[in-house]
Amino acid sequence: MTYSIVARSADGVALGVAVASKFLAVGMAVPAAEAGVGALATQAYANLAYRPQGLALLRTGTPAADVVAGLTAADQGREDRQLGVVGPTGSGATYTGKGCFDWAGGVAGDGYAIQGNILTGPEVVAEMERSWLGSADLPFADRLLQALAAGEAAGGDSRGRQSAALYIVSPGGGYGGLSDVAVDLRVDDHRDPVAELARLYVLHDQLFGHTDPELLLSLEGAVAEEVGARLTALGYAVDRGLDAGLAAWAGSANMEERLVEGRIDPVVLEVLRAA
Repeated sequence: MTYSIVARSADGVALGVAVASKFLAVGMAVPAAEAGVGALATQAYANLAYRPQGLALLRTGTPAADVVAGLTAADQGREDRQLGVVGPTGSGATYTGKGCFDWAGGVAGDGYAIQGNILTGPEVVAEMERSWLGSADLPFADRLLQALAAGEAAGGDSRGRQSAALYIVSPGGGYGGLSDVAVDLRVDDHRDPVAELARLYVLHDQLFGHTDPELLLSLEGAVAEEVGARLTALGYAVDRGLDAGLAAWAGSANMEERLVEGRIDPVVLEVLRAA
């Protein structure tokens, strides 16, 4: 019912899953991940118990291949299952039971596992792998989304489209640094879910992403004059300083995660100009 990529970032910090399917709300069933531990995707006739059980095994340091072997060996329905697992180090592992509907299969390598079932053909998985291996220079989320899009372009789910999801974890990567869930986006029912997921991620990154500190602009001179004028025009007082005015505006615009005292993120300035 599904095609997915489970992967680890090039620096080993982030772990994530990108998935698409002709299935309602695939994001509620397939992905699981824990920062510093690992990630997995359970699909076909998905065994949702694989998620807590797989993460429990990964927490003990069990390699991905042994996690797959352990989960499937204990499951009498394993021939109808598909599973991909990646740990904090080493190669990923993938499994496709003999009872999965054609086309079904997967590939795995250092830090990734790609799998799919009821696909238009093996080219879906092959193109996803080609995309993943050829995009090492991209940010992790973009690599996952690009691999998913490559699978869609190659044919994807033979039954059509319906849902997609992106789930990424990294230590302190969530909102306010108080959660490890860096990205949790789901498109539950859409005519073009992979494209819609990419659109949502652009918005997510705009609101919650972080710009290289060297690219931040000092709130001085012409920049300060422009920011002050725009905040005033929008009804935000700057008499207590630009930082206070920006904080008030950012709170209403959901841009607070990008605020840096005494400076302004170019992304924030772009949104302020659009406002």
